[in-house]
Amino acid sequence: MIGFAMVFPLLPFYALKLHAEPQVIGLIIAAFSGAQLISAPIWGRVSDRYGRRPALLIGLTASAIAFLVFGFANSVWLLFLSRFVQGAGGGTTGVTQAYVADTVPPQDRARSLGWLSAGTNLGTMLGPVIGSFASHWGQTAPGILAASLCVINVIFAWKWLPESKKMSGHAQRKPIWHSAWMVIRHPKGPVQRLTLIYSAAMLANAAMTSVLALYLGSEFGVTEGTIGYVFLYVGVFSVAMRSALIGPIVDRIGELWSMRAGTASLIVGLLGYPLVQNLWQLAIVIPLVPIGLALLFPATTALMTRVSERAELGVTMGTAQTFAGIARVIAPLFSTTLFQRVGHGAPFVFSATIVAGVSLLSFRIGTVTAPEPVHVVD
Repeated sequence: MIGFAMVFPLLPFYALKLHAEPQVIGLIIAAFSGAQLISAPIWGRVSDRYGRRPALLIGLTASAIAFLVFGFANSVWLLFLSRFVQGAGGGTTGVTQAYVADTVPPQDRARSLGWLSAGTNLGTMLGPVIGSFASHWGQTAPGILAASLCVINVIFAWKWLPESKKMSGHAQRKPIWHSAWMVIRHPKGPVQRLTLIYSAAMLANAAMTSVLALYLGSEFGVTEGTIGYVFLYVGVFSVAMRSALIGPIVDRIGELWSMRAGTASLIVGLLGYPLVQNLWQLAIVIPLVPIGLALLFPATTALMTRVSERAELGVTMGTAQTFAGIARVIAPLFSTTLFQRVGHGAPFVFSATIVAGVSLLSFRIGTVTAPEPVHVVD
């Protein structure tokens, strides 16, 4: 995630230097999610069948290759290729969540998934600053440095990461796209509703981050040399919430109300962006989004692990990432289009409206008390 966060904030600036328009930048950003959309359920099935470890190792290797392509990209299509390859490797996000579910009791999963998210957000907090600093050494430096970190990570994982899944090989498995189809066909089931809530929040986050550099650059004069500090500020709140606060909050109010509180904070934060007039007001609004996401994502994922079939846990997490991938494909396209054609604040308002509508589903989910996952309702 450090590598991902190093190159992501720089992508719009690099693309602009190659004479790409904002809508083209949206397509490049969406390429990651398009590849992740295709690969996530496949990685989930691979991890259910062959183990979590090999899927994670392959994903890390793909990311290293993608960062190298980014570093040496001298055309728009190479930037697109780098995002696509990275997305194919990034489809293992659901595998990491399944790894946690394999090794942690149900009552502690929200807390542990919060720690996992904290590690992720520590990467997204440090990465932009490192990327901005490395960009002073030349355009290729951030990509090379990000690839090097991934290679080191592969070596460490190869040597020290144990397999978490107990292999049986006897369970009857549904078709790989069955879970995704069930979300569309039966959206009232608990897993399906949780998947839709997760995806709506991902759409809002992706829409915001896709135009954030453009928005801050046009409204407040932020540049590629300073954008990293904005992401650092966001990351401080994300890491603090997910590492230290999510556990006590979930213990006190439960996973369902953590999810509901997270959607409320996310909506208010998104609506606040177009209203701010200066950097001091922006500093007050910015924390609301990472705080909301820190409450929402771990709680929602933990609830999914409780109501999912144990043998299909990897596929369930992969399906959630598939719909999150759909959201991340759509989000950069509509957010950059709204930014360019409607107004700079339009993507934030539209995203908040989507989250507000879907968040009503959180009040149609009953309290989950089963100590282990139960069968998904067909």
